[in-house]
Amino acid sequence: MFEEQPLVFDCAGDRLLGVLSRPQAAAQASQLAVLVVVGGPQYRAGSHRQFVQLARALASAGHSCLRFDVRGMGDSTGEPRHFENLDEDLRAAIDALMQHAPHVRGVALAGLCDGASAALMYVERQRDSRVAALCLLNPWLRSEEGLARAQLKHYYWQRALSPEFWRKALSGGLSRSALSGFLQTMGKGLKRGSGQRQEGSNAGADFKETMRSGCARFGGPILVALSESDLTAREFAEQAASDPGWLQALARGSVQKLHLADADHTLSTAEHRVTFEEALIGFLRGCTAQTSPWATPSR
Repeated sequence: MFEEQPLVFDCAGDRLLGVLSRPQAAAQASQLAVLVVVGGPQYRAGSHRQFVQLARALASAGHSCLRFDVRGMGDSTGEPRHFENLDEDLRAAIDALMQHAPHVRGVALAGLCDGASAALMYVERQRDSRVAALCLLNPWLRSEEGLARAQLKHYYWQRALSPEFWRKALSGGLSRSALSGFLQTMGKGLKRGSGQRQEGSNAGADFKETMRSGCARFGGPILVALSESDLTAREFAEQAASDPGWLQALARGSVQKLHLADADHTLSTAEHRVTFEEALIGFLRGCTAQTSPWATPSR
């Protein structure tokens, strides 16, 4: 059983709104709480109320859980922030969570898509010792050529091998724009050296480097959950598999991996949602709220 409380808290002069779900019986409350980092543009409920259901499942299992709107989203005030610039919002939310759940000693950040990316960047830049664990669901590691490679491998390559596709293309049954888009994607996906920065893309490269460094240097447990039928998840897997830094970071014993067979980006079926909820609860049970989860820097 659980109970819920709306929270309004300050972030650099703006007002953020969240909902705290917690166990109804104080004796059942874990010292490890969860902060949901919503992927954008989205507000605290999530697609098809996925974060409402997740927070209630976690609270019923003993983990207090706060889901909230970052500045400029949902019911929170302020100007909208890019996912690369949410450190102040996350720190304010952790402050509020621990203030209103004083039994809590550590917090797990659970993020979807660019919310997972924001969580990795937060732990790298802020070194907040209150963050004891990370759960990364379909992290956003997007680049133009990385997306093209994922599309090529998981979609366009099958079309390229289809005689029916080429019959349609040669007979004029495929529009010029569709054929042009197909060929452009094939070209980008086959291009080598796509991990290098391109002119005007320094910010994008920086966010990916910060994510990778955060994953490598964070010393607490990490759960990486990837949906099989999600292009964002496939792109993350493709890029991580081709980068030695990511390979080393994800190969550590503190990193657990969850493959969500047939699941989409937001776990829109009840079966996939429950599978993820149960896996996350099991992961949290194995975590210990640590005073400082940071490993010795390996630079």
